[in-house]
Amino acid sequence: MAAVTNATPLISLDAVVIDTETTSLEPRKARILEVAAVRIESGRIEGSNRFDRLINPGEPISAFSTAIHGIDNQKVADAPDFAAVWPKLQAFIGDAIVIGHTLGFDLAVLQQECKRAGLPWRMPRTLDTQHLVQLVDPRLRRYSLEDLAELFDIEITDRHSALGDAFITARLFQALVPKLRESSIRTFAEASQACRGLAKSLDRQHRAGWVTPDVAGDRAATERMLSRVDSYPYRHRVRDVMSSPPKIIAADRSLGDALGQLIGGRISSLFVAPAGTAQEKLPSFAAGIITERDILRAMAIDGEGALKLGVEQFMSRPLATIPTEAFVYRAIGRMSRLKIRHLGVIDEAGCLVGALSARDLLRLRAGEAVSLGDEIDEADDVHALGAAWAKLPHVCASLLAEGIAARDVAAIISRELGALTRQATVIAERRMVEAGEGEPPCPYAMTVLGSAGRGESLLAMDQDNALIFESGRPDGAEDKWFAMLGARVADILNEVGVSYCKGGVMASNADWRGSVATWQARVGEWIGRSRPQDLLAVDIFFDMRGVHGHLPLADSLWRYAYDAADGNVVFAKLLVEASGPVERGLNFFGGIRTDKGRIDLKHTGLFGIVAMARALAIRHHILERATPARLLGIQALGIGGDQDIEALIDAQATFQAFVLSQQLADINAGKPASNAVAVKRLTAQERQRLQTALQAVRHLDELTRDLLFRD
Repeated sequence: MAAVTNATPLISLDAVVIDTETTSLEPRKARILEVAAVRIESGRIEGSNRFDRLINPGEPISAFSTAIHGIDNQKVADAPDFAAVWPKLQAFIGDAIVIGHTLGFDLAVLQQECKRAGLPWRMPRTLDTQHLVQLVDPRLRRYSLEDLAELFDIEITDRHSALGDAFITARLFQALVPKLRESSIRTFAEASQACRGLAKSLDRQHRAGWVTPDVAGDRAATERMLSRVDSYPYRHRVRDVMSSPPKIIAADRSLGDALGQLIGGRISSLFVAPAGTAQEKLPSFAAGIITERDILRAMAIDGEGALKLGVEQFMSRPLATIPTEAFVYRAIGRMSRLKIRHLGVIDEAGCLVGALSARDLLRLRAGEAVSLGDEIDEADDVHALGAAWAKLPHVCASLLAEGIAARDVAAIISRELGALTRQATVIAERRMVEAGEGEPPCPYAMTVLGSAGRGESLLAMDQDNALIFESGRPDGAEDKWFAMLGARVADILNEVGVSYCKGGVMASNADWRGSVATWQARVGEWIGRSRPQDLLAVDIFFDMRGVHGHLPLADSLWRYAYDAADGNVVFAKLLVEASGPVERGLNFFGGIRTDKGRIDLKHTGLFGIVAMARALAIRHHILERATPARLLGIQALGIGGDQDIEALIDAQATFQAFVLSQQLADINAGKPASNAVAVKRLTAQERQRLQTALQAVRHLDELTRDLLFRD
């Protein structure tokens, strides 16, 4: 079972569901007669992986007790005592989350049995389904398993046997997960935190002698999994370490020719191009690869005669690739998963631009956290996707602890959000085929917008995506197919933990999908409009980045929009007006303005810098997505003061650092991540940094208007 972190979504939880049958309902007197446990792995009940033992209590069983569960003295006469069963049960549970119904009672009797037997007791991390039901519907008056099974349409089998009740509880937990998600309770930490708020119920159980479940448990153990991450693979991109240009050989050449090139170039592999094709701008789908090991294997079989044989006979296809802009940790993870030592490096058009080998990566050290990206790519269902996504906050926390800039961490979050959207699309497309809806009717591209497109996502995110398909009219056959795809993608992302966009910026919405022609007409309409209220959410389109499908569709549309808006001062000005003014973060005396002790740094800082940089990039045709790159583009044109531009770049970095740190603290505490930072948690030096950053955006509206009209 995978280690469960506070950020693990309930839909992907690894846990053990337990239940006991006892001689009494008084925890201090009760003796255990039967104990059972069932595993939940990645949110799914593993029915074959179970634990069930009868226990001899060492004292007579009353007829009243037997009438409830059917266990009498004769049935347990040859059963082992608790001391013999406990180590086996402990081994079965391990460090898993323990789930039960009215779990405080079971924990109390287990603790008492350990005390009697002189055995050590350690409180596990827990969730009680009775408490979870109270969160879903606090108006209910009855919480017995029978009542809840009827309410959630769960089949009752072997009621009042420990194993039967454990299975019913496991099914109840599964039924509660989507209900909890509707109440914005998605992760283990959020469920734990919400359960702590059930003061009356917990107090009543405590007075009855039950153990109050420790929802936190041994936190240190759960966080050790990703407590330290080597940062190099997260700070550098593939382009920084690849070999370029790519070395290519024609498929009709001999192995001897290939060996000569390898030795002469001191390299370990060659890409193979189809005979007679141009080797410049070679599409990766047409290429193969031949390595030194391939040649050695051929010679081991055929001796020197192998060198006269053709390369095509021994090359490998399809070629495994990685984009130039991918972080190095993704290349490490891909090589590890595929058990290969070479990758082709491709540009946005899918053409080979370099090579990456295991030798290139030897100097890099990386732990298990580098598997994050590839786990997302390989997830074949929502449960696996959620389990992989849950690692992200802890990777971020480790990188911040190592001194990695929040801006670089945001780029990693953005890349993985793009990967998550891509894999959600893959799963959605497969589900449509399985449902008889057929394959995609034409080439298409799934894209991310806003902060994910800019590479500036933090952890309080929702969905911002759009879909472009090659041809088809609105509400036509193609559009209807892609509408279903978009809806499935939105549902999958929401289940994993990336909420539906409140503004409807999702491919499931007709306004955010369409053919190339539809999108071009839409762009023309945007630029020709004259009211800011008509342009709400349009600005994030200019941050678009393709993440799945035929990516040139996305890139060409993005460039088309920039070309169409080139030099259009009115349109850029309307986008600024639509975004609204920057909220004041400082009071009259220069102090930090707060609401309930927090300051929303998105609305008082980040949002204004991003909107300004985007509008100026559109106005002055700066083909960049990231905010710092856009601001540096303005600086390079000589139309913005160096001091102002550099102050804004520094301010954005400061806001990102404080927001990300606060989000990680909130997630770990089971609170929803937001952009509001608690000022009390900042040191005096950090408050000074924040005041300086807020001072830099104090006159942002005036600066934006000034730079819009400069040439």
